[in-house]
Amino acid sequence: RIIEAMGFTGPLKYSRWKIKVAALRMYTCCVEKTDYEEFFNRCQMPDTLNSWFLVAQLHVWMCLLRMKQEGRSGKYMCRYIVHCMWEDVEQRGKVMGINSVVLKEDLRTMVENFYAALFGYDEGILSDDHVLAAALWRNLFNKNCEDPRHLELLVEYVRKQVQHLDALSGEDLLLTGEVSWRPLVESNARSILKPLSPVYNDEGL
Repeated sequence: RIIEAMGFTGPLKYSRWKIKVAALRMYTCCVEKTDYEEFFNRCQMPDTLNSWFLVAQLHVWMCLLRMKQEGRSGKYMCRYIVHCMWEDVEQRGKVMGINSVVLKEDLRTMVENFYAALFGYDEGILSDDHVLAAALWRNLFNKNCEDPRHLELLVEYVRKQVQHLDALSGEDLLLTGEVSWRPLVESNARSILKPLSPVYNDEGL
């Protein structure tokens, strides 16, 4: 029972087909609802397939982080989100006319970097802002960020997005895969990260 509660065994909450459809939708939200041009401009990243992938993998990681909380069904969904991502990356490379041998080598490097990034981001989100900033510097900026304000912006962005995703219903995510993203830049974003003050009635309860 303990192993089942941890999500390693037992039946899935919904059919595999439904979860796969939701996973595809969630991956699509990572791609279509993210303003990549704003990321490239504000973070001074080159407009390349690799830069697109680095931004995409950050959003995919945040989705994986959220869905791992949904037991075995969530973990199954995570696997298919990653599957959708690699299919998309390969297809984009072909459309861009990248040589098949070069593309295969690029994909191998991306896979290695992806799993290293997951480990770094996981460590960062569980630690303080310095550790998260270091993970973003290594994995999103490719160790090439001279302006600390860019790192500060991305740390704030990740913190508020993770909080935003945590507030979404797990049932809805498993059934629809629909997620939204807060803007990269917004006024008084830090206030989002503060817990809501308790509301008391006239009797102080």
